[in-house]
Amino acid sequence: MKTAIAIRHIQFEDLGGFEPALKSAGYQVHYYDVGVHDLWTIEPVKTDLIILLGGPVGAYEGAIYPFIDEEIALVRTRMAANRPTLGICLGAQVMATALGARVSPGQDKEIGFHPVTLSQAGKDSVLAPFIDAPVTLHWHGDNFDLPAGCESLASTALCPHQAFRKGRNILGVQFHPEFCAPEMERWLIGHAHELSHAKIDLGQLRRDCARFAPELKAKAHQVMSAWLQQLEF
Repeated sequence: MKTAIAIRHIQFEDLGGFEPALKSAGYQVHYYDVGVHDLWTIEPVKTDLIILLGGPVGAYEGAIYPFIDEEIALVRTRMAANRPTLGICLGAQVMATALGARVSPGQDKEIGFHPVTLSQAGKDSVLAPFIDAPVTLHWHGDNFDLPAGCESLASTALCPHQAFRKGRNILGVQFHPEFCAPEMERWLIGHAHELSHAKIDLGQLRRDCARFAPELKAKAHQVMSAWLQQLEF
């Protein structure tokens, strides 16, 4: 049985709809919670699969959140060995930083259920389920530049690089393809301050979540299943 380690930065931002696909493919899932578990105990190269999840801090805030620099070092070693690595939101920003790209605050918060536009490379990637059903959950304030040697897979008006890949094994996604509808209320509570400051309509978020729930669940499973099938070990 293969092992998938998910580095989790905040409790409610978990693997969501990715987890059933991982388990169906025969992976044993282990969460490493930042601030609870020691990242140095993760073997960066031998571990079969590492997924870095989202969180409310910045990839450039290592001076005040020391775990960030530790995580960047871990994933840099892993990606140098071309081991399967997936990052979502903060996780993608950590990966971009480890690959030498700049991560910085965006012009505005991008929060809500909105379409994502795939590049030609994106249409030919594991993100293909977003071609005909482009709506996904966005929840971020930072953006990353495209790392050298990577392909840009998706964009929005507020975020020119929503996803990148480097070969088959390295994938970073700014938006949240893993999100499933049952998680929404936890996100609204956990991010209450951010939502209030950004003047986000919670009622609209709930309505959009209910509207897009079936396709979000299906796409999460499709994306993860497709990624696992094309990995090179």
